[in-house]
Amino acid sequence: MNADPSPSAAAATDDRQRWVALYVLCAGVLMIVLDATIVNVALPSIQDDLGFSQTGLAWVVNAYLIAFGGLLLLAGRLGDLAGRRRVFLIGLVVFTVASLACAAAPSQGVLIVARFVQGVGGAMSSAGVLGMIVRMFPEPREQAKAIGVYGFVASAGGSIGLLAGGVLTESISWHWIFLVNLPIGVATAVLARRLVPDDQGIGLREGADVPGTVLITSGLMLFVFTILQVESWGWGSAKTLGLSAVAIVLLAGFVVRQARIANPLIPLRLFRSRNVSGANLVMSMMVAGMFTQFFLGALYMQRVLDYNPLEVGLAFFPSTLVMAVLSLRVAERALMRFGARTMLIPALVIIGAGLLLFARTPVDGTFVRDILPPTVLVAIGAGLCFPPIMTLAMSDARPEDMGLASGLINTTVQVGGAIGLAVLATLAAGRTESLQAEGVAKAAALNSGYHLGYVVGSGLVVVALLIAIFVLRPAPASAHGGGLEAPAAADEPHPVLTV
Repeated sequence: MNADPSPSAAAATDDRQRWVALYVLCAGVLMIVLDATIVNVALPSIQDDLGFSQTGLAWVVNAYLIAFGGLLLLAGRLGDLAGRRRVFLIGLVVFTVASLACAAAPSQGVLIVARFVQGVGGAMSSAGVLGMIVRMFPEPREQAKAIGVYGFVASAGGSIGLLAGGVLTESISWHWIFLVNLPIGVATAVLARRLVPDDQGIGLREGADVPGTVLITSGLMLFVFTILQVESWGWGSAKTLGLSAVAIVLLAGFVVRQARIANPLIPLRLFRSRNVSGANLVMSMMVAGMFTQFFLGALYMQRVLDYNPLEVGLAFFPSTLVMAVLSLRVAERALMRFGARTMLIPALVIIGAGLLLFARTPVDGTFVRDILPPTVLVAIGAGLCFPPIMTLAMSDARPEDMGLASGLINTTVQVGGAIGLAVLATLAAGRTESLQAEGVAKAAALNSGYHLGYVVGSGLVVVALLIAIFVLRPAPASAHGGGLEAPAAADEPHPVLTV
């Protein structure tokens, strides 16, 4: 008869299972994040095959973003109520089936609807992952390392998507940017069901607020839709102002309702935390600024330097490697040694410096001299920035609010990025049009417009820096949760985010 495993052997097995479960969760998140950018490279091929107009083609991207950005907050809270693993698995199934529908789409309408459904599945899959990670890794050092892995996936997934989209589209066909999700989705679902700990949630009755659900979902979706249309409509148009007002009224109605009912869908207590609210503000400003590099930087390479899509993806690859090293190797040690807030401040300074360096790129720029230095600088800042922001965003969340806090920070990334792009792209386009009207050459006018975007983007990062300095505070341990902070004195317990 075999002897029972020793406690140490059982602990080692449990530890290995937790780390494998983390990688499974992050594989699912990476698949979702990739899909937000992988399609961009394939749009010309999709347009040729299905006969999209330029306006209609935008909906291949927008349909996904509206559903994804509009449902993240709700999906995160549903995870708290119904169980985060359950919502994650349902989202994976929805996303994988929708990916098959996208790959096989015979018409424009089918593809757009399938992309919307993909966005629904993506929101359900990714919203509560950070909450699950925090629950799986309560010990400070392990939690810092786990959040570093998640931070890399969240921050570098977009640039990986550009490269993957270029390779798949040019080497096979655009259908494969969706078909590649099938084996990944199935494998992730099977492994997650076996490895990720199940949690029952606090029960749907604790937040069964149908009117509130309608208000928050419709308000966020309408807001994201309006932002995405700004480039076509303009900021001062009646459509933009009118729909923005409706979205604000819906969201305000949701907040009023949550404050008055006994079992709110989204408890407002979470937003009273300076760290939770401040971290989300920092994230929104930082992402809005950083997206100028990925969006305007990619346009600079294509329209000014004549790079093809695959070359653009390869140009961002070194920065992806830098983010990987920092997120996976350095972030944990830095978090444990300096604390989240202390680590965040210099990281924001580095991002701002990188954007300003991008604002000096010439029309005859070269990769090594003009593109590599700023992209690597921003990557250094991002690799050091995402883990502490995510740590602070989760630091004051109660166990029953972990999914909500996770969904909130993901929503901030999406909405902050969308607003930032809309504003900065409009400013850049306006600057370019003005210069061309004065007779400036097209390439020089485009480049000057992009420079304005980089400078304004760096200004947004400065705002994030000021919020980090004056709003955020070292995350203390508490009965419900505490953040990772600078090492405590030898006779004091080390702060830990408990669940």
